[in-house]
Amino acid sequence: MILSMTGYGRAKNEDDALVITVEMKSVNHRFFECSIRSPRQLMMYEDRIKKIIQQKLQRGRVEVFISLQGEGAVKRVVTPNWELMDQIMNISSEFNKRYSAYTETQLTDLLQLEHFIQIEEKEQDNSTLEAMLLSTVEEAVAHLSSMREKEGQFLKQDLMGHVQKLKTELEAVEKLAPAVPKAYEARLRQKLEEAVGDAYDRNRLLTEIALFTDKADIHEEISRLGSHIAQFVEGLEATGPIGRKLDFIIQEMNRETNTIGSKASDSGIAKEVVEMKAILEKMKEQVQNVE
Repeated sequence: MILSMTGYGRAKNEDDALVITVEMKSVNHRFFECSIRSPRQLMMYEDRIKKIIQQKLQRGRVEVFISLQGEGAVKRVVTPNWELMDQIMNISSEFNKRYSAYTETQLTDLLQLEHFIQIEEKEQDNSTLEAMLLSTVEEAVAHLSSMREKEGQFLKQDLMGHVQKLKTELEAVEKLAPAVPKAYEARLRQKLEEAVGDAYDRNRLLTEIALFTDKADIHEEISRLGSHIAQFVEGLEATGPIGRKLDFIIQEMNRETNTIGSKASDSGIAKEVVEMKAILEKMKEQVQNVE
């Protein structure tokens, strides 16, 4: 079963104090690559998150987005600046003595002063947060894997369709191949007869035909291309990452196809080769997305 490298997964978990949402998407990449965007207090879990994802995905670029809501992740602590408060109260008392005025300093007045109090967020040792986070990641990557599996089935069907067309074109080439030397012989005889009539060296003619037949022989290339097609079909039924192997097989099929086109020297075969190269190009585009 082949897998696509394109997919999306989302999961959300919550309790009385926390709401965690994990979204992830993946695209094709030569290797496995993972980037995570999360709140600062979750950075300590990034390595574990990557390991969970890599257990399911072996190739592709994965982007993970994590949002965290609720009071369970951090503890807010209010810290008054007592030294600043003492200075303000002393100034207020001195002001009353100097100017015989009475000004009552209210707590609300002090709270409005800059730097009088500081509100700090301190991370808590929260095993519930960790368990919820990792569970949500596992659920999201499971959804992502499921989508990659479904996309993989579509890729397989599409590639199998291209393979069938490629086989048809190759069969047409194989049928045309035996007629190539005969056509060459007929053209050569006609040119010689037009030039010198019957006074041409027939042994030389046979030698030229034999040389051309050997040079234009494409049976070996046809056989190798058929073997590559069979290997490609086997790869579509394999398990695990197969994308790189399929890409290599397509390169080999392209090489054999180009050789057939250059050796055959036949307009009919050249037409089939153009169609085969167009099919292989489509297959190559699709294979780039196979894990």
